[in-house]
Amino acid sequence: MKLQKLEYICFFSFSLFLSYLVAPLSAQDLDDILSGFDTEQNEPEAKDTHDDMDAFLSGFDNAPVERQKSDIPNSSVMPEWLELTGRLGVASSYNFAHDAQKVNEADFRGISMLRTTVALSSEIHWGDWQVKISGHGLYDAAYAIQGREQYTNTLLDLYEQELEIDDLYLRGSLSSKLDIKVGRQVVVWGKSDNIRVTDILNPLDNRLPGMVDIKNRRLPAAMTKLDYYTGDWNLSGIMIHEVRFDKNPVYNSDFYPGKQPLPPEEKPDLSFDNQQYALALNGIFSGWDLSLYGAWVFDGRAHVTQDVNGSLYRKHSRVFMTGVTANVAFGNWLLKGEGAWFDGLEFANLEDEDFSRLDLMGGIEYLGFSETALSLEIVNRHLIDFDEQLILSPDIAQKDTIQTVAKLIRDFANDTIQLKILLSFFGGHGEDGMFERFQLDYDVNDAVTLTGGIIFYQSADQGALSGIKDNDRIFFEFSYAF
Repeated sequence: MKLQKLEYICFFSFSLFLSYLVAPLSAQDLDDILSGFDTEQNEPEAKDTHDDMDAFLSGFDNAPVERQKSDIPNSSVMPEWLELTGRLGVASSYNFAHDAQKVNEADFRGISMLRTTVALSSEIHWGDWQVKISGHGLYDAAYAIQGREQYTNTLLDLYEQELEIDDLYLRGSLSSKLDIKVGRQVVVWGKSDNIRVTDILNPLDNRLPGMVDIKNRRLPAAMTKLDYYTGDWNLSGIMIHEVRFDKNPVYNSDFYPGKQPLPPEEKPDLSFDNQQYALALNGIFSGWDLSLYGAWVFDGRAHVTQDVNGSLYRKHSRVFMTGVTANVAFGNWLLKGEGAWFDGLEFANLEDEDFSRLDLMGGIEYLGFSETALSLEIVNRHLIDFDEQLILSPDIAQKDTIQTVAKLIRDFANDTIQLKILLSFFGGHGEDGMFERFQLDYDVNDAVTLTGGIIFYQSADQGALSGIKDNDRIFFEFSYAF
């Protein structure tokens, strides 16, 4: 059954690819047809490198640009120094592959999301300084519809409703070459659009795997960032004050892989001893760029250990990361690469030992087809001096962890409709889990966007993706920007 399902998905993907790229188009078709790759890079807003950036991106002018949920029109009734914007969204999903649940288990058939989100953002400008405040609140009525009594309080607290400050920072210039940004913010490292290697400063929201791209899943954290500019180079020094970790599926949710809840997690508090530090050197040149990174941070992956009373809990150790990334553009092609070395990794089964890991990512993008972008990214995470004991629970680690992501994006109807196909495989042939998302975005007008699609999942034998095969679902979202 799993093989038949995979064959169907692959055939469906290949058919869509051929229909939009290979089939001949008439002149009328060309007139009618006029997840784009995220051009967001880690480079800051350099003051004196705009000409180099234009040269670097030459040849990519016709690339489709992925829809940004935060792209909202500015208010015209406010004074020039104040911007107020917002978004109202209603998102729903329907699970169609679940079997009837056993007694005392949550039933995830049918409506799995009916979420209303309100997001507000304000910016105040004076001279070279800016203050930004943004946040969102949401309520998911699906849990009330399905029956709240079948879910744990922990799940309801994390999934049913949410109220959070997303941005709260002050940004400005201390001199002609030195900028500062203080407060809750997102700092993006690396070149990959779909896989995280050096992009480690902000945690991710992983509660619904595969449903949303990485750029819309980053969680802000309070930090202070200084940027110094000279010629083609920019040096960034960062102190991360707020320790935040990924929001992962919890026990009793449809993406949680186990039958029992995890031990409690130790979360470092806000203190001087728990400050995290990072340094980045970025260079932008004609046709290529280069970045060097270094960081001393808490490991986003917790390991199980014991306290003095013998009780189990999950702990985040400190790790050092050094990394390098590069982009090279020529013609309609963009080559990208990332490498990162992590030192100080700890595991439950060998608690007295520290391990190192080397992550290597290679990617390629092609923009030679009209209104179309294709990309392929592959990463291998290699654990140095691997010990067979790490295969056992609760670590369930691998010597080499491979992930491959392929993506197609195409714009239609004067860029008002966008097709996105994303395929993500874990392991050499998807044996460690995989998912495929097919999505259409339609810009009804400048304020209203409709999104719809379908996502398929295949489970791994063990690990985080071992219990996801029944979570296939269709999804829809209405978004109104004001």
